[in-house]
Amino acid sequence: MRLLRTPDDRFTDLPDFPYEPRYAELADPDGGPVRIGYVEAGPADGPVVLLLHGEPSWSFLYRTMLPVLASAGLRAIAPDLVGFGRSDKPADVADHSYARHVEWLRGFAFDALDLREVTLVGQDWGGLIGLRLVAENPSRFARVVAANTGLPTGDVDMPPQWHAFRSAVEKAPVLDVGRFVQSGCRSPLPDAVRAAYDAPFPDETYKAGPRAMPSLVPYRPDDPASAANRAAWKTLTELDLPFLVAFSDGDPITGGMAPVLRRAMRGAQGLDHPVITGAGHFLQEDAGEELAGHVVRFVRG
Repeated sequence: MRLLRTPDDRFTDLPDFPYEPRYAELADPDGGPVRIGYVEAGPADGPVVLLLHGEPSWSFLYRTMLPVLASAGLRAIAPDLVGFGRSDKPADVADHSYARHVEWLRGFAFDALDLREVTLVGQDWGGLIGLRLVAENPSRFARVVAANTGLPTGDVDMPPQWHAFRSAVEKAPVLDVGRFVQSGCRSPLPDAVRAAYDAPFPDETYKAGPRAMPSLVPYRPDDPASAANRAAWKTLTELDLPFLVAFSDGDPITGGMAPVLRRAMRGAQGLDHPVITGAGHFLQEDAGEELAGHVVRFVRG
């Protein structure tokens, strides 16, 4: 597996993101060592909140949430998925698979950092990967926050907006990451913020991760990840872990999953699930501080 590593000078002058980068090196038996970048805020002995981003963003997405969580005494950890942010970037689309991304994040959270009693906050692919981690390692988790995400098996078709996004990513000769993030937000992004989303990708050779992820979503019943996701659904619906559904009111891609999760998850029963108004798919951009407040109350309450 050929890995690319974004030069450090691409990450200078990031707006409102002063966090010192940290790194964990993972052993990948098929491809060699892989480095994952992450940032952390809050006391080292605080309750752990694992913040997982999705496609095509990186941990920068959580910049308005990190200080809120840290000021509440929580240890907030935001890694970059492999292929994104400061993490190593497999250069070939074929090097990416759903199972491999789950294993990379498992190795990061448990082998490298040995995290326990974790509160998962997963949005977009952060939920697709994170919910698998919970189902396959339930003893490591204390609670779950699902925010504009799901766990598709391919037994129900994805919405038309997702198919349009997948097609756009596949056909784009130049993948404009900042523009795709903006298209998932209700609020306009300043030029410096859009540039920060472009920063991990100096040119098209670095974008195999963003190119690959839409095609890895199980949208057919016989997808390679469908069986594992069905097994995860069965486990998750039977777990007693508190499960908060914190969706926005303006996400055409995942919005239909909110009532499904509230109804299906045993740990969701009896909770007051917030609906964050005026926010799009990337609710961390549109309403990050509000979402962070819900996480704090969920952990502390």
